[in-house]
Amino acid sequence: MIIPTYNEAHNIVEVLTRVMDQPEGLYALIIDDGSPDGTADGVRSVQQQYPDRIDLIERPGKLGLGSAYIRGFRYALERDVTYICEMDADLSHDPDDLGDLIAPVQADEADLIIGSRYIGGVRVMNWPLSRLILSYGAGLYTRAITRMPIYDVTAGFKCFHRRVLEAIDLDRVTSNGYAFQVEMHYRTWRAGFRIKEVPIVFTERTEGQSKMSGAIVREAAWKVWELRFRALLGLL
Repeated sequence: MIIPTYNEAHNIVEVLTRVMDQPEGLYALIIDDGSPDGTADGVRSVQQQYPDRIDLIERPGKLGLGSAYIRGFRYALERDVTYICEMDADLSHDPDDLGDLIAPVQADEADLIIGSRYIGGVRVMNWPLSRLILSYGAGLYTRAITRMPIYDVTAGFKCFHRRVLEAIDLDRVTSNGYAFQVEMHYRTWRAGFRIKEVPIVFTERTEGQSKMSGAIVREAAWKVWELRFRALLGLL
């Protein structure tokens, strides 16, 4: 379970404790981008209880979501890890749903399972209408351009089989915000892997601040065109 963090001191202890309580016996890797609020100290406090199941990588500054996940993927691939998951640190993703993500990959029903906010309906709690329209509209926009058969294109709650990450050239993944999720989905799909969405309930954070920004939205809007053009030119 890879969990990037930046200023999540109010959430990280509960997140890790609940992940450790899951019956799947998960391991967690926290990648903290130099959080000034003491997030890493919170990780270490839980790590004392589970020294063999929690690892912490501290980076010198805010280097971005995409680079954090790439660092986590490489860490996992260097070890005997078969199922590699992503999850936010703000409790918007319910750790109790992790089994629903992991089990289908373990059963070889898919190579990537996405915890989807939009498959079979909308299940987002406590978002303003403007944020919901932006997110849902981004999915329509992305599907129209890329032709990906995925409803929740920016989902950050998922489980990969390691063969997916072994097949993708991680050096060529350049997105760093929410566009990173779009790019990973697109590369997985274009490589011919099986993708399945399972419904989850997404609950907006109650502690801390959202990392959404105008720059992140602009990156995502442009990235879908770049991915499509690269695929058409055989440069993906």
